[in-house]
Amino acid sequence: MSRIGNSPISIPSGVEIDISKGNLVTVKGAKGVLSQQIDPDLEIKIEDGTLTVSRPTDSIRHKSMHGLYRSLISNMVEGVTNGFKKELELVGVGYRAANTGNLLEMQLGFSHPIYFAIPDELQLETVTEKGKNPLIIISGIDKQLVGQVAAKIKAYRKPEPYKGKGVRYKGEEIRRKVGKSAGA
Repeated sequence: MSRIGNSPISIPSGVEIDISKGNLVTVKGAKGVLSQQIDPDLEIKIEDGTLTVSRPTDSIRHKSMHGLYRSLISNMVEGVTNGFKKELELVGVGYRAANTGNLLEMQLGFSHPIYFAIPDELQLETVTEKGKNPLIIISGIDKQLVGQVAAKIKAYRKPEPYKGKGVRYKGEEIRRKVGKSAGA
């Protein structure tokens, strides 16, 4: 039994969902439009302001697709109503971030600056306050794209376990290791 797949998705006011031939689901809302191709075996119904996804059989493939596509549609509805946001924190001496439009420039302790182009579908903001670590804020309506871009930026300098320096998600806990101990 798929607990995620069986739960219905409530459609908020102002959101239109269109299901065309070939199971192409298009979600339109206040923040934009998202579309996703759904497996043709699955059946999608919209009744009384709720959307349900059902599967034809209990085979392993259908069970896995059932929960997956229900989650994808739910994320699309959430994205066009509220949007998604990831905040990255740069921890380290001399680590800086600045943006001009959708081009991010980072100083991460290398001998050269790192330039990263953000896709046009996303919004980028950098915050630098005195006494606090610089923040990179990525926001958009596509959950997968926001997470993918944040992961790529984090991969430039992952947090290391001894001093905790690097790029991390805001609020992320880093498991710290004890360094060398003095010989006795």
